[in-house]
Amino acid sequence: MITGSLGALGVGMVALGTGLGIGLIGSSAMTAMSRQPEMAQRIQVSMLIAAALVEGVSLFCAVICLIGAK
Repeated sequence: MITGSLGALGVGMVALGTGLGIGLIGSSAMTAMSRQPEMAQRIQVSMLIAAALVEGVSLFCAVICLIGAK
């Protein structure tokens, strides 16, 4: 069983990882759109799907950390 402070640390690490992951996705998408403006719509859709998947995984990780902290 994880103690409360370690659970909070885990949630913080999840938030940090999510922020970095979504930031890298957005940065790469902006670079790709600037190189190929005609593909901007498809790149944006792919970026949003990838960001949603990262957000979903981080939600599950945060829930696991909070449940384990009880």
